[in-house]
Amino acid sequence: MPKGEKKNGGGAAATGLSGPQAFNQAVWQICDVLRRSNCGSALQYVPELTWILFLRVLDEQEAIDREEAEALGLTYAPALTAPYRWQDWAAPWSDKPDASTTTDGRPIGWKRRELQEGKRGEYFAFVNRELLPHLRGLRDQPGATPKQKVMSEIMSAIERVRIDTESNFADVLDRVHALRFAGTDTQHQFMLSQVYEGLLLKMGEKNSDGGQFYTPRELIRAMIRTVNPRIGQTVCDPCCGTGGFLAESAEHMRARGGELTTDTLDTLKHRTFYGREKDNLAYPIALANLMLHGIDEPHLWHGNTLSKQTVYGGLWEGAPERFQVVLTNPPFGGKEGKEAQGPFPFKTRATQVLFVQYVMQILEPGGRCGIVLDEGLLYRTNEEAFVKTSASSWTSTTYGAS
Repeated sequence: MPKGEKKNGGGAAATGLSGPQAFNQAVWQICDVLRRSNCGSALQYVPELTWILFLRVLDEQEAIDREEAEALGLTYAPALTAPYRWQDWAAPWSDKPDASTTTDGRPIGWKRRELQEGKRGEYFAFVNRELLPHLRGLRDQPGATPKQKVMSEIMSAIERVRIDTESNFADVLDRVHALRFAGTDTQHQFMLSQVYEGLLLKMGEKNSDGGQFYTPRELIRAMIRTVNPRIGQTVCDPCCGTGGFLAESAEHMRARGGELTTDTLDTLKHRTFYGREKDNLAYPIALANLMLHGIDEPHLWHGNTLSKQTVYGGLWEGAPERFQVVLTNPPFGGKEGKEAQGPFPFKTRATQVLFVQYVMQILEPGGRCGIVLDEGLLYRTNEEAFVKTSASSWTSTTYGAS
């Protein structure tokens, strides 16, 4: 419990849920509210719920980190300060004498109360014109921390609240606040990550444009078991979508890493997972997905991997040139322009063929790769780039392929 917070305080109290089924049901009830509130499809309500869930989890994690720092006699510098913390503007407030207080002694939800008791529209005005711009701009602040840069990128595509009314918005906030994520609790983190995978699946269901971002998790897990990434090895997905290969690799490495020490956990959280993604919808969702899977510093690059056109590369700083493990499902059927073909020896417009050549360039000698490919790469003999790329991937050591 955060320092300064009294037990059982604050409006819709944060409650523990009895198990995965109850947790899952609570999250899907929130989705029901979103669907009636101008977020009718998964491609609309998943991004909206993503940033709200993320800020709620962040608030709990920041409170735990503060307690740990103070217990060690250290100064704690939070990623967010008032009035931009969840506990200020989103948490429900209460007039009860024993109501909870924020970490700086003010009543939980003080900013929310101030806004809701003001003129109609003030709540949305604050969120749309102050909160969201502040969060998006964190990466550009002098001395921005890695966590602040990740937060800024998660919020990068959120220009305004999509929910239609302040009443429905408050309902969503109350329901999300009532979830108890227990930041570092492994069981709760696992439940949240599994529920989030269900949300991403909705984006990838048949007849949904989100299918391009979602690889079936059983296929991902089978590939990861075969490639078997181990703690201490770097893992990269050069077209990561919503981050499925990286998130599942983290689960695999934790489960098979034996007794995890402080050093191995630090390696997993900060120096293991790297990815690239050009889609503006998938990129922030991938960042949130990885953080909900316990990866505190996901090194994701936003831009076109093949042409190297960069939207934002701040999280990629310090990344190695080559990786010990590559796991990926490149897009099929895409057509690239000349600018994307330039860096590769075998010229073609076929996206998947260029990605195979790219993987050979970034894979360390002796590294291991799991990649989903169509049969055309192996059996199309009427196009030189297909034939030479396929042959090179099996026989060449120039690019570290094995």
